[in-house]
Amino acid sequence: MDIDIILEPDVSPQQMAELAVESERLGIRAIWSSNYHMHYDAFLALAPAAAATSKIILGPLAVSPWEMHPLKMANAILTLNEMAGGRGMIGVSGGGGLLGAMGWKARDDGPGWPGREPVMNTSRPDRRLTAVRECIEVLQFSRTGKFAMGYEGKVFEIRRPYGMAWAKSDGPLIYSCSSGPQMIRMGGRIADGIQFSDFTPDMLPDAMANVNAGLAKRDEPAKDFRVGNFWAWHIKKDREASMYEARRELIWRAAIVAMIEHEIIKYLNGEDEMKIVRDNWENFRIAFRNRSGNIEGVPEDIVNRLIAGMSSAGDFSNIDQEIERCKQFADGGLTELSIRLFDDPMDGLKMIAEHVLPALR
Repeated sequence: MDIDIILEPDVSPQQMAELAVESERLGIRAIWSSNYHMHYDAFLALAPAAAATSKIILGPLAVSPWEMHPLKMANAILTLNEMAGGRGMIGVSGGGGLLGAMGWKARDDGPGWPGREPVMNTSRPDRRLTAVRECIEVLQFSRTGKFAMGYEGKVFEIRRPYGMAWAKSDGPLIYSCSSGPQMIRMGGRIADGIQFSDFTPDMLPDAMANVNAGLAKRDEPAKDFRVGNFWAWHIKKDREASMYEARRELIWRAAIVAMIEHEIIKYLNGEDEMKIVRDNWENFRIAFRNRSGNIEGVPEDIVNRLIAGMSSAGDFSNIDQEIERCKQFADGGLTELSIRLFDDPMDGLKMIAEHVLPALR
């Protein structure tokens, strides 16, 4: 299993290049740039890294066709791929944080509990699966360099002739960011790879069954289908700094796993504790927004169990157990683990290269 690195959206293009150079030297497979609404552009931020490296794969994660039309997305990722000499990649998602800033709303499935399906004010969110599939189709055709008179899908259209003959390099790799069963099967059927988000090792058997169901329906067998998983890494020399960072970011871990409610309850002692989490859901969000890491109303023991179940956190004494979790990911079918670094990314990168990479080889 390879290791990819996902970086914070506030990493500058210059820092991105420095981290990419070091990652390439250390044996990291790929660098993902995070796509958020008020930070560096996820495509442009990788341009200096493309110029400064020669082997490492580079791409934005994740980009939704609801925020960027598939034709424009093709222009952007093919340009990056040319700059990188065929080392580009992209993760295509049906949702994402940027969409919330653009006017998406979430249906409320219960008091204080996160909505499970985004609803966009001005488009057709009930066709997210179709939208992602059509986006991948446009990207795949665009990278061939062939010419088409247009594209007519159920969600997206291209009304003028288009062709990307200027794109001479192979690639880029096209990932479907998939968590639900239908999206996973669709990704297995048409994409080059899949990126799960915050899946734990015990979630992989069902997920891989859906991947294989999709792979079985491909027009042609996949040559090197990739299966990755976003995983939050908070391990630091200072345990309190690690736990602060993990508490601060816990809203994003819980928001993903809460979509599958029977998964989050594994870390809780029954419905009473689940109710505490539901009733204080907004406090998880506040702990992130004000950068305090203080989740009011939720006992520390519950918070620590959620962190331990859905991320890697603690000090150097916890590294061995986290390496064992990485091995479980590999045994579960991942071809790469996409480790998300937060504060002090260079320190985290060197720690992973020193401890995690050797254990997986």
